[in-house]
Amino acid sequence: MVDSLKSTEEKSTISIPYESPTIEQLEDILHGGQLSCNHVDEVWPNLFLGDIAVAQNKSTLKKMGITHILNAAHSKQGSIGDQSYYGEEFVYCGIPAEDSSKFDLSVHFKPASDFIHKALKKKNGKVLVHCIMGVSRSSTLVLAYLMLYHRLTLRSAIQKVIRRRAIYPNRNFLSLLLELDTQLQRKRMLCPIL
Repeated sequence: MVDSLKSTEEKSTISIPYESPTIEQLEDILHGGQLSCNHVDEVWPNLFLGDIAVAQNKSTLKKMGITHILNAAHSKQGSIGDQSYYGEEFVYCGIPAEDSSKFDLSVHFKPASDFIHKALKKKNGKVLVHCIMGVSRSSTLVLAYLMLYHRLTLRSAIQKVIRRRAIYPNRNFLSLLLELDTQLQRKRMLCPIL
């Protein structure tokens, strides 16, 4: 009897390898969420995803209590904004990302996540992450943040965000997020405290 209990306990501690979803499965999840989005939506406590219209409206940002702005379309056509535009009222970070099938946004995952994390740790810190439409570049950076700092799998991160906002990272960005997801899950299997 003791031996059978012991073997049952041993079996339950064996972890099943994490299997990343496919891009098609992720797209199915994305299509199952919110069908529309506002100019800005709070997708995580004090973390907002928005478009260029809200990002360029400083009075709205003040009313919302935004303290930090991460622009994933810095210096792109239609996107004005830099630290001098926002002055001392907001802390600004700009990433000149392209919403394309070739742009490597993954090099910005860690710095963008660090910016968001530090901002949210500040007293009354509120972050707006935006691009032009607020659905691809900016959402990709928010998903990376949730994966890196909140230990969510990519699937879980997407499910959290789409409860509040329609997002559609392009296929290139989804594949970069899948790579991050696989790396993080592998590391966590080897060392669970990561």
